[in-house]
Formats: sequence, structure tokens, C-alpha cells
Amino acid sequence: MSKKRELYNLLIMAAIFVITLFLVFKGEDLESMMGYIQSANMYYWIPAVGFVVAYVLIESGIITYMLRSLGHKVKSTHGLLYSFIGYFFSCITPSASGGQPAQVYYMFKDGIPVATSTIVLLIAAITYKMVLVVVGLFVVIFRPGFLMKYLSPIMGWVYLGVFLNVAFIAFIMMLIFMPGITRKWTMGVVRWLGRKGVIKKEKQDYYIDRFENIMNQYADVSVYFKNNKKVVRNVFLITVVQRFLMFSVTYLVYRSLGLYGTDYFTIVMLQATISVAVDMLPSPGGMGFSESFFLQIFRPICGTATLPAMVLSRGLSYYTELLLSAVMTEVGQMVLGRGKNISIKNMTDPVEGEDLVRITNAQQAAEAQEKTESAQEKAQNGQAEEAGTGRPHILHRFGRRAGKAEKN
Repeated sequence: MSKKRELYNLLIMAAIFVITLFLVFKGEDLESMMGYIQSANMYYWIPAVGFVVAYVLIESGIITYMLRSLGHKVKSTHGLLYSFIGYFFSCITPSASGGQPAQVYYMFKDGIPVATSTIVLLIAAITYKMVLVVVGLFVVIFRPGFLMKYLSPIMGWVYLGVFLNVAFIAFIMMLIFMPGITRKWTMGVVRWLGRKGVIKKEKQDYYIDRFENIMNQYADVSVYFKNNKKVVRNVFLITVVQRFLMFSVTYLVYRSLGLYGTDYFTIVMLQATISVAVDMLPSPGGMGFSESFFLQIFRPICGTATLPAMVLSRGLSYYTELLLSAVMTEVGQMVLGRGKNISIKNMTDPVEGEDLVRITNAQQAAEAQEKTESAQEKAQNGQAEEAGTGRPHILHRFGRRAGKAEKN
């Protein structure tokens, strides 16, 4: 992301933040709010901050785990920096759209091929969305009474959030497992928009080429899904734990204010439902929406302490994460890629980019092992496919390594 674009996003976030502050605190008793916060039991805030840090640590573990399944011996500290960078740019861009492109950029600087980082980050995004989809479907299908009595003011937004997340996951799964049908439908839509004048005819080829590039990336993800089912399952289960650690911050805030009467599961599920509702909305970190939804659904639970509960919950989760990520992003800019002679201009060329960064011992060992195998075994493991593309597929080069890692 360019400095100009980054500054623009920061200005937009600052403007939304100021508007949110005005709308949230307008007409409120700020002196009473500060009294609640000052009298809160701060010992509950320590594990809350710990959960926020653990949230990022787990994400870095997921990224490192999948990169190693593809034969990359990534330093754990670098995996942590990838995560902080992703969270920082997700926090300052609408719908968290800037996180993954920034991670791909910095991972490339650090010697990770674009094709590899794309696979890893797409799977991480899919499992993240799937957790929200499971929560959202549980709420809208079963409509549990212990939740619905609080959620009624925002149920329209919950339905919208569930629909958008389900649609996103469905489209991604079609890209992965039904590429032929998806390509046909998408090309048809692009051409139809061209006939209607929505897309200029000279731009049709541009959009078709872009979609073809996306299809090629998802073909890699499809192969990874099929060859590393255990890894994907583990990533999903780890993501469930990761997400509920962050949702648990609200319960710790609830207890820190001396509040009782509502159980842990209810508090956590209400916070999870807010995440479902705001996840796809065009606001950095759900800013504005999250605060409003919290105040509406938690007022019957927290009473006069609702505003301080919201301030503490958002402050400990979103804003703590934002500040930590901002600091670590600066560290990442100084550390990642240092000492590696890699040209960023090659980033858009997948073939050259992969060749440039074939630098780890694990990759070299995997390639040496593949060269020594018999011709018959090569034919059984994708030689025909490689002949069709004119170059080895990234997942074919590391497939056996990934399989061995999975068995272990």
C-alpha cells in the first residue's frame, strides 16, 4: 500500500472515529462514565489484554504452520510481524480489505513467493469467515431465546451480516471447487455488463484477465485443500479458539465493572453476533457500527454501566490491537526483507517471483529429493499436469513435503 493511500485511510478512520465519539457521547453523563471506569477492578483487564495479544499470536502461529506445510522455514518472529501488519491495515481499511494485500507485500519482501502467501492468507481468511458463518447461522436458524431477547434491536443487521458472509464463503468455495462453472458465470456477467454500458467495452478484457489471475490463485488453493485436509481442519479449530478469546474480552470487562447475573456464554455469543453483523460493513474495524450495536443489545444487561462497558470493551480489544499493530508494523518495515536482494518490481510476475525467492533449505531439499525420484513416480504425481503448463506447479514442488509434515 502506498504512503499516500495509507495516509488517506488513516484520515478516513480518524474522521469516522471523531463522528463515532460525537454520536456515542452526545448527551451522556461523562463524569458518571469515568466514575465507573475508575472504580473497575483492573485485575480483569490484565487477562483481557493477554487475550488480545494471544489473538495475534495465534494468527501468527496459523500463518507459520501453513507456510511450513509448504516447505518454508519461517521464523516465528517474522510470522508474528506478518500478523501485526495484517491487523494494522485491516483496522484502517473498510471491510478489513487492506490487511491481506499488505501481508502479501511484506511476505514477498521477506522471501515468500506471492503464490505461496496467497494460498496461506486465503485459507486463513476462509476459516476466519467460516467461524462467523457458523455463529451467524446458529443465531438465525435456532433463534435461541437467551440471545434473541437482547438481539431484537439489531436483527436486521445480523441477517445482513449472515447473508454477506455466507455469500462470500459460497463464492469462494465455488472458485475453489467449481472453477469451470464460476468462470462461465463470471465471464457472462462481465460481458452482460459490457452490453448494458456499465463496463466500457475496452475494459472488458482487463476485467476478464484479472479474473483469470484470481482463478489461477484459487486453483492453487483447491490443490492445497485436497492435499492438506488435516492442516485446514486444524486451522479452522485453532481459529475458533482464537475468535472466542477475543469475544471473551467483553465478559472480562463485564466482570471488572462488578456486574453479575448473565453467564459467560451469553455475553460471548452476543459479542460474536456483533462481529457477524459488522464484519462485511464498509467501515474500518466496524467503527461506529460496533459501538452502536453494543449499546443497544447490552443495555438490558449492563444498565447504567453500558457506556463504560462499551468504552472498555472496544478500548481493550480493537484499539489496543490497533496501537500494538501500528508499532509492530513499523518494526516490520525495518526488519522484513533486510539482507535479501529481492526486487519488488518482480512481485507481479509469479514465475519470476517464485524463482527469485527459492532460498530456504527446506525448498532446496524438497527439489533435490524430487529430482532423484523415479520417472514412474513422477508420472503418477503430476508430470502430465506440469507438461501442460510448461512449469512446475508450486504445490507439486512442495506437495510431498506437505504430506510428510501432515503425517507427522
